[in-house]
Amino acid sequence: MDRISFGAFLSPLHPLGEDPALSLWRDLELAEWLDQLGYEELWVGEHHSAGWGTVSSPELFIATAAERTRHIRLGTGVVSLPYHHPFMVASRAVQLDHLTGGRFTLGVGAGSIPSDMHFLGIDPADTRRRTAESLDVIHRLLTDDEPVTRVTDWFELHDARLQLRPRGPAGLPLAVSSAVSPFGMRLAGQYGAAPLSFGVPPRPGSSVDDLAAQWQHAVDSAAEHGRVIDRADWRVALSVHVADSREQALDDLVDGWMRYRNEYWALLGTPPVHSRTEARKALSELIDRRSTIVGSVDECIDAVRDVQEATGGFGRLLVNVLDWADREAMKRSFELFARFVAPRFNGALNGVTASYGWVSEQARAQARAQHSVAR
Repeated sequence: MDRISFGAFLSPLHPLGEDPALSLWRDLELAEWLDQLGYEELWVGEHHSAGWGTVSSPELFIATAAERTRHIRLGTGVVSLPYHHPFMVASRAVQLDHLTGGRFTLGVGAGSIPSDMHFLGIDPADTRRRTAESLDVIHRLLTDDEPVTRVTDWFELHDARLQLRPRGPAGLPLAVSSAVSPFGMRLAGQYGAAPLSFGVPPRPGSSVDDLAAQWQHAVDSAAEHGRVIDRADWRVALSVHVADSREQALDDLVDGWMRYRNEYWALLGTPPVHSRTEARKALSELIDRRSTIVGSVDECIDAVRDVQEATGGFGRLLVNVLDWADREAMKRSFELFARFVAPRFNGALNGVTASYGWVSEQARAQARAQHSVAR
């Protein structure tokens, strides 16, 4: 890709112990900060259990964030389709499209937390089927003028159509999440939606090379359905932390990362680490595999470039918002990334670099001419 743009992915996940209401306030404050720094997107997730994720309605969070921001695009990352009637998902999405002035993207997926599914009486084996059935209806509601009738074992629609249509002539942007299996990427290809890859899962041996295979599933599915999918629409979410040096970055992160792994990833079956030294070593291995981008500005620039090459190219890198570092270190990381890393990939430096290069060359040419005359 000639150009990469940047955004942030807010799951959100916060360790137990902090007042949840203040966590929500801090997340909204961060949305304002990202908007001021020029990040192009912020995605917000949906969670209903396990304590760490307390945003149950990303749409409500986005409506609030839209009033506090002016430029950043806001997306659901993601609405778990098996949990909702598809007509209501489409209706809320179009309303947000209007309320945000066209700054909304509907991101959807199958859900990933087994306890959420248990609460709702949903068999995890049914989530992919439900997701595909729901997305087909949502896509029709958003793009067709004809009424939709559909009867399944978990929702019904009879002559349904949306009163409020998408705001712009291009319609409402749609994204589909993907983690490990090809399911999400194939759905994205089928409907021409933007693939949203949640980076590298916390399993031994995983690396960014896994993402290249994910992309091919989207390409193959798009071709099967007569579509062409563009790498520029592919979002990849990875954990990133920028500091003055790699050692400083590790110092910022290691305690929070250890707690995240031992308390949250443990719910997903990841084995714990038993000491700060072991945690630092495990985190360093993730960094070396480019599963996580951590270090100085120059090290992070190199890492982003490596991830681009390993995946074959994507259009937007989303920085995971995680409470691994303290608040000020995290905000400084986002600022350092926006000021010094992102401009190396988003074209912001092209004009000033070209101007400096031209003036420097003129100065050297003039010096050479004066030296020749002096001789």
